[in-house]
Amino acid sequence: MTFRQARYDEPLVWELARRGGAANDAAATIPGIPERFRRAKAPDWPELSELEVVRHYTRLSQMNFGIDTSAYPLGSCTMKYNPKVSELLARRDGAAALHPYQPEETVQGALEILWRLETALAKITGLPEVSLQPAAGAHGEYAALLMIRAHIQERGELAKRTEVLLPDTAHGTNPASAAMAGFTTREIASVDGCVDVAALKAAVSDRTAAFMLTNPNTAGLFESQIGEIAETVHGAGGMLYYDGANLNAILGVTNPGRMGFDVAHLNLHKTFATPHGGGGPGAGVLAASDVLGPYLPVPRVRKTGRSFHLDYDRPKSIGKIKTGYGNFGLDLRAYAFLLTHGEEGLRHISRRAVLNANYLGQKLGKFLPRPFRTLVKHEFLLSGTPLKANGVRTLDLAKRLLDEGYHAPTIYFPSLVDEALMIEFPETESRRELDGFAAAFERAVTDTPEHLHAAPTATSVRRVDEVLAARQLHLSRKDLDLPQPS
Repeated sequence: MTFRQARYDEPLVWELARRGGAANDAAATIPGIPERFRRAKAPDWPELSELEVVRHYTRLSQMNFGIDTSAYPLGSCTMKYNPKVSELLARRDGAAALHPYQPEETVQGALEILWRLETALAKITGLPEVSLQPAAGAHGEYAALLMIRAHIQERGELAKRTEVLLPDTAHGTNPASAAMAGFTTREIASVDGCVDVAALKAAVSDRTAAFMLTNPNTAGLFESQIGEIAETVHGAGGMLYYDGANLNAILGVTNPGRMGFDVAHLNLHKTFATPHGGGGPGAGVLAASDVLGPYLPVPRVRKTGRSFHLDYDRPKSIGKIKTGYGNFGLDLRAYAFLLTHGEEGLRHISRRAVLNANYLGQKLGKFLPRPFRTLVKHEFLLSGTPLKANGVRTLDLAKRLLDEGYHAPTIYFPSLVDEALMIEFPETESRRELDGFAAAFERAVTDTPEHLHAAPTATSVRRVDEVLAARQLHLSRKDLDLPQPS
């Protein structure tokens, strides 16, 4: 892959612009604005031509990675291409111009789409009750734990069931959500990358509220003892929570309900190809068993005869957790994705994702060791430990891949693997793309330590101190010590 170096000295729009021109006075010429609403002082807008604006923002877009221009091998993120037909549907006036507080009789089509999507997701997850309300995955996690808390409280056991168990492969949001819901957490060790069932059996007790697990897990391994795990947790009176981050690996093959989970959150931006990242938008769908279904947040979409409405009459519900109802634009995109693929198409998605991971894993395993078993599901792990002999870290290798035109993989997670790289290429990536990445990886991993330490050198911004950059964010050319425009 050839990566064209972008201009790294692109100025800020304020530095690019002229000031004090006609652009600042345009608002004063608009007729019909009452005097009391007019500014006392004209805003200091930058004066730019249309061409200057277009070129400026186009250049900025070329300084970043995007799924439309390069692959994202981020493990446990399932960075899929977002089909443009879904984007076109979501941007039509009938969808984009809806208001969440319109009268129900004016949004019957939207409510029907939500109802149909919930019905489809119930079948996919094997859990009968679905809510599209949560704004994102972690929001769904938190809501799920509030549902578990409410159920335990109704059973009269909240005083003693205060502990949530998590495997050492858990996503970081899992313990955070549990703590926010008022629980303490306890980590369960792994054996060969999967839950140590003996350790789990020793840990469960009448204090156990829930066990949080994703399957396949973040090592890309299917928890084959999931039946015994579910029996252990339920036998102790606890609930089993499914983190749906890795659902892409099992679509149409198995599901959380069949595995014995009581509640699950799904990420529409991962499995169902809606926009991902940038702080939003988000959709953290919740699916629940008959036992936990009554606690789902309000409102719920209901069908009565041929009409649809939002049902707030849910006495056991944890209540309203978001203004409006979910994120309709994301839901519509996901529904279009499901209709496009159909039931057999979803199974093909998982098969292709698993094939991609195993194909690429075999190629890259020639350069770095692969912990645990090599037959994986949707993603795989590598360990950069051998590089340490030459003073090279996994971070250096990840930075070097940026120079090849690829986003860096997930690194240093999960923590049970030293110098971990977690790599996932979803089903939307072709064999040609996989081969291209494998060739780039070989060039990077066999490069000199000096080049690896200096990487990246072909990107718009060179190597930075990530911790310092996060704490002291500088956005001006002067702060970055870049060449000043002539």
